[in-house]
Amino acid sequence: MQYSMKQVCQEVGMTYEGLKFYCNQGLVPHVKRDKNNYRVFDERDIAWIKGLTCLKRCGMSLEDMKRYLDLCLGGKPTIPERKEILQKQRDLLEQKRKALQEDIAYIDGKQRYYDDVLAGKIPYTSNLIDTEEG
Repeated sequence: MQYSMKQVCQEVGMTYEGLKFYCNQGLVPHVKRDKNNYRVFDERDIAWIKGLTCLKRCGMSLEDMKRYLDLCLGGKPTIPERKEILQKQRDLLEQKRKALQEDIAYIDGKQRYYDDVLAGKIPYTSNLIDTEEG
C-alpha cells in the first residue's frame, strides 16, 4: 500500500515540513513518486521514519542520523558500528534520565517542605530572604 505525505505525518506524529525536510536531506532513501510526482511511502518507509523520529527525540544530530543511514544502507557488515552509535545515544539518554530523576527528587522534596510549612509542622525558612517570625 502507498501512503501520502499527509498520511505518513499523521502516522508518525511529524509535521509535513519536518517530513519534507528529512526527505530533502536524504534521510528517507529511495523515496518513490506517484504519477503526479508526489512523494509516496510504503510500510518500510514508515518504519524507517518512525526510527528517525525516535533518534531525533533521543537528541541525535542530523549529521549522526545521516551517518547511521549510510551504515544501514551498507547492510549487515555495518551492524557493529551501528550498535556503537546506538549505544552512545543510549548512554546519553541514561545520563539525562539520571538528571531528570534528581530533578524530580528535588521538586518532590520542595513540595513536601512546602506542605509541612503550610501545615504548621515546621517553620518557613528561605535562602533568599530573612524569614524571622516574630
